[in-house]
Amino acid sequence: MQSIEKTAVLPAFLQQVRVAPESALLLDYDGTLAPFHVDRSLAYPYRGVVSLLDSIVQSGKSRVIILSGRPIVELRALLTPLSDLEMWGSHGLERQSSDGSYSRVDVSEEDEASLKEAEEWVVAAGLLSHAEIKHGGIAIHWRGMPTAEARRVQALTQDGWTPLAEKSGLKLLQFEAGLELRVSHPDKGDAIGSILGTLDNGVPVAFLGDDITDEDAFRVLRGRGLPVLVRADYRETTAEAWLRPPLELIDFLERWRRNVCG
Repeated sequence: MQSIEKTAVLPAFLQQVRVAPESALLLDYDGTLAPFHVDRSLAYPYRGVVSLLDSIVQSGKSRVIILSGRPIVELRALLTPLSDLEMWGSHGLERQSSDGSYSRVDVSEEDEASLKEAEEWVVAAGLLSHAEIKHGGIAIHWRGMPTAEARRVQALTQDGWTPLAEKSGLKLLQFEAGLELRVSHPDKGDAIGSILGTLDNGVPVAFLGDDITDEDAFRVLRGRGLPVLVRADYRETTAEAWLRPPLELIDFLERWRRNVCG
């Protein structure tokens, strides 16, 4: 637990945000800005998050970007009334600019065929009610299930999808209470790299995330910005700081707001 020294890293970084003419705040959604919920459509942000993000955006000094495994259409619904946020959805396959314009990365015919095969397996396995089918990927969720059933679904999915991932080149990812089979690229690390390419080298940039899928982003950001683990319990990570939600997360966002709003 002592491998991350948040008392020194965070104040020094936030001081850079205070004096810099511009900065960038990159944020995962589930488990970071919002608590997990069995009904994913009800996983709203922690109290105070939306107003803090709105103030940071309106300051004109920080670029705020949501980078999530969720599709953008779901992020829009959960982050209402915010309408001018930049969002990268489906691990970077989708993008919505702050002006509302939308684009997405095409998936190859080979990957589409493999994902179709994975979807057919989901139906045959009786797991469609637990599936999230989105652009470039399929996820199976077992949050809220009794322990024995969750283990059964996890083992069944792992056994069914591992051979498909190995033969197709798709990536099998484990996340909090679920597995996702998706295209190998782009991932969150690729998205972070693309975002960094649009920023001057001196711009302070942080990325806050909680899950194993955020580690790609943490690795890319190390040495260029501040990767921050947001999680109630510490785990091994390449992040350089650690915040426990919601109180430490809210405090961090409030301090960022004060530093850019004056």
